[in-house]
Amino acid sequence: MSDEQKKQLQTQLWNIANELRGKMNADEFRDYILGFIFYKYLSEKIELYADELLEEDHLTYQQVIGNPKSGEYIEAVKAAALDKLGYFLKPNELFHYVAQNGSTNENLNEDLERILNSVESSTMGTDSEEDFDKLFSELDLNASRLGKTVSQRNELISKVLLHLDKIDFQLQNSQIDVLGDAYEYLISQFASGAGKKAGEFYTPQEVSQILARIVTSGKQELKSVYDPTCGSGSLLLRVAKYVGRVDRFFGQEMNNTTYNLARMNMILHDVHFADFDIKQEDTLEHPQHAEFRFEAIVANPPFSAKWSANPIHLSDDRFAQYGKLAPASKADYAFIQHMIYQLDDNGTMAVVMPHGVLFRGAAEGHIRKFLIEDRNYLDAVIGLPPNLFFGTSIPACILVFKKCRQDQKDVVFIDSSKHFEKGKNQNRLRPQDVDKIIETYEDRKAEDKYSYVATLNEIKENDYNLNIPRYVDTFEEEEEIDLDELVAEIRKIDIEMVEIDKKIAVYTKELGIESPF
Repeated sequence: MSDEQKKQLQTQLWNIANELRGKMNADEFRDYILGFIFYKYLSEKIELYADELLEEDHLTYQQVIGNPKSGEYIEAVKAAALDKLGYFLKPNELFHYVAQNGSTNENLNEDLERILNSVESSTMGTDSEEDFDKLFSELDLNASRLGKTVSQRNELISKVLLHLDKIDFQLQNSQIDVLGDAYEYLISQFASGAGKKAGEFYTPQEVSQILARIVTSGKQELKSVYDPTCGSGSLLLRVAKYVGRVDRFFGQEMNNTTYNLARMNMILHDVHFADFDIKQEDTLEHPQHAEFRFEAIVANPPFSAKWSANPIHLSDDRFAQYGKLAPASKADYAFIQHMIYQLDDNGTMAVVMPHGVLFRGAAEGHIRKFLIEDRNYLDAVIGLPPNLFFGTSIPACILVFKKCRQDQKDVVFIDSSKHFEKGKNQNRLRPQDVDKIIETYEDRKAEDKYSYVATLNEIKENDYNLNIPRYVDTFEEEEEIDLDELVAEIRKIDIEMVEIDKKIAVYTKELGIESPF
């Protein structure tokens, strides 16, 4: 599929999404359209698989309907599908079947609700149960925002299903990920219209590229990748684009809607249910993967979020060695400590943070000093351009940590704050800006006005303050002003003004109006 065809598909999907919009806000109609797309994916996936199973019987899955042995065929497909795909749908529950009969079905919304519930219930007692549990819980098909009456709701849902039914996601072609790319596009579009809520589920693509390329640098395969604030899961999936293989994906997300979105995103990108483990809980208060250590960690936690900072955490292995907790009003370093604890000895961690983590004192300064002086974990500090993130204009940076830095006695500082493309509502990093950051980080090279490789002694002399201008001199000298030339220019202007005043006086006299002079 060409780039132009992909763009056309994305436009089609966005137009269909706007059919649903009505009076709904961005995050409401997002949940419906992404939920319907996911249902279409599940249907087409199981139909392809069932057709393959039934090939020896010279049947397709749709042809099973009305077949004298339909019960036997359906049970056989169910057993195989639950093992292979992790869920099951009957042939008359498939998206295409429902969409084609939707306009004449007075009970469409009820039937659709039952079908989506049956997807979840089909997994009960199987290995995939947790991955599908309450996956469609945010899709209220009887909500008044879809229409005041049942018939109005049915009409709208039927129209959207028919539009989606015409789109070919080419699931049979394993070499391309048409649906995965389209899904990512829609998530980014919804993020751009969701205001402050956008940061809860999406990291701008260019920033996620930097994080992903850093943690995969020099590697062809990863045993595991982890995001403790995974949002829609896009950052985890981005990492997989830069290595040949990721064995397992781990994530944790507190928001229920976003948690559902992350699981759908994993399945849509053809990640087998056994290869991802996404949990819903507060990461700092109730970590769900404490027993694991990860080869790669990426994250864009909520900036300066509040947390309990309960003294009981001082006995928690994640925080105990530091002797101090991040303040209750700013959980930034609590997230860093959590991730450091989960990082494997050969692992790399890249995390987006507000600039305050570079220089704030008190407990944060103590933790920062410990990470640098006692552990030597900090590998790089990357300053990003302003206004890159959805819902906030706060300047941000990327911190890179490694546990295998025994012989490395320096930290790379990069100031990319002036390297970006200015947008109307939001700035963005260009491909060359991303490449420059990665090349500078990997080569650990100093460049005037852009980067500097600081020794640990230099950082110590700065009292472990990591504020980037202390290391990267971006000061631009102003051009010298020739005062004699300036005075001469002013005198010339004065003479010209006298002549202009004389001309105005002549014109006003000719016109018979009072002169302003």
